[in-house]
Amino acid sequence: MSVGHLNAKRVVITGGGSGIGADMALAFAEAGAEITITGRRAAALETMAERHPGISPAVVDVTDEDAMVALFERLGEVDIIIANAGAAESAPLSRTSLAQWQRMLDVNLTGVFLTLREGLRHLNDGGRLIAVSSTAGLKGYAYVAPYCAAKHGVIGLVRALARETAGRDITVNALCPGFTDTPLLEASIARVVDKTGQSAEQARTHFQQTNPGGRLIRPAR
Repeated sequence: MSVGHLNAKRVVITGGGSGIGADMALAFAEAGAEITITGRRAAALETMAERHPGISPAVVDVTDEDAMVALFERLGEVDIIIANAGAAESAPLSRTSLAQWQRMLDVNLTGVFLTLREGLRHLNDGGRLIAVSSTAGLKGYAYVAPYCAAKHGVIGLVRALARETAGRDITVNALCPGFTDTPLLEASIARVVDKTGQSAEQARTHFQQTNPGGRLIRPAR
């Protein structure tokens, strides 16, 4: 993506304080776009914003409808929306509480719904709506059933919205990365170590081998 390719385009990226969202923000900013990154951790957002003058932070919880409505009303017209915010928890289904189930659906599916809905209401002609799903939206993984269910829901949501907007100059797409070298994965590794007694290296190797290439995805590449 060359510098200047997206001059003056206005981009919103949820979960932009770290991982895939942060790398996307930097790439878009270097291409000339004006970026708003959102998340719940002010410090992480501010640190990211310091990396490029084209990036602005906004502390917003994607599961809070009023907050998401207010965010997009404040921003006005936008060109690219990336619903990237997400979280993962693991447990056998028989030991998964209703609260865990609801948390996974709230952030990974309802958060995407609110982001795309509000983004669509303010989207310029030729705009782009992008949801970051996962390979867990295409197949099942053991011990993360609520996460898989939510990510499958994201794929269905994107397909439906693509049909709705087919007559307009708008594209709606989902990205489905495999296991990616981000803080979210580090948290998953820590949970595996805590629950199974495996070493961190053993857990990391398991995630690497699950990806088709036998290695973790690097977000910036």
